[in-house]
Amino acid sequence: MSSTHAGLGRTTTGPLPTRDRAALAAGLVAPFLVALALVPFRTDLSHTNAALILVVVVVAVAALGSRLAGAVAALSAAAWFDFALTRPYETFDISAGADIETTVLLLVVGLVVAQLAAHARRLRVITVTDEGYLARIHTTADLVRSAKSADTVVDHVSGELTTLLGLSGCRFEYGTLLGQPARLGKDGVITVGRRVWDLERSGWPEGETELRAYGNGHYLGRFMLTPGPGPVPPLQARLVAVTLADQTGAALDTAGPVGAG
Repeated sequence: MSSTHAGLGRTTTGPLPTRDRAALAAGLVAPFLVALALVPFRTDLSHTNAALILVVVVVAVAALGSRLAGAVAALSAAAWFDFALTRPYETFDISAGADIETTVLLLVVGLVVAQLAAHARRLRVITVTDEGYLARIHTTADLVRSAKSADTVVDHVSGELTTLLGLSGCRFEYGTLLGQPARLGKDGVITVGRRVWDLERSGWPEGETELRAYGNGHYLGRFMLTPGPGPVPPLQARLVAVTLADQTGAALDTAGPVGAG
């Protein structure tokens, strides 16, 4: 395992897939259309029921799209609930304290269900695979809970990634963001610079591909993946690899830097 000083790295990502772009647009527009449809009933419909209807819209957008689309839908739902369904109407002011609470709860609940729906969408992809994928996740989770050193988790996950993705090599770099290697993202898609890489058609990009590990929202390091000569791994395997990297990030966040102590 190598450990180098942190540097400036690539912060851009490739363009969003068509499905996610459509979901993002729906996240902006759908809450507005639903709120508009509820306007004729706003004097008879309780604000709680109106908010629940908008939460359903948020769930639908998040389930069909991405976590970002769900978050946008939650913000849009809260804004249009305020504008169209609370007094004074057609302004972003709220006169009643109860309506303020409902709007805030709508936003919070919308963000939470967006997170859960997006997570469920990813898990739905994983659960159609064989039991071996899930066994890797469960074994690593047990190791994260029991290991006395983050080194142990990093070494274990490096081996798992090598087998899972058919790699010829895998090493871990703590903290560094030097260079601009290809990246295996959270959605299992590989990007090179700002461009989405067609792994199935073109094979692995030249050189190493990074898979980042985050703990509690903070970047902690990355696995550097050296492709092997075999077939490229399917999307399900790549999503499992991302989950293993997340588990590594959790271990690093709890135990501290690799090699520390």
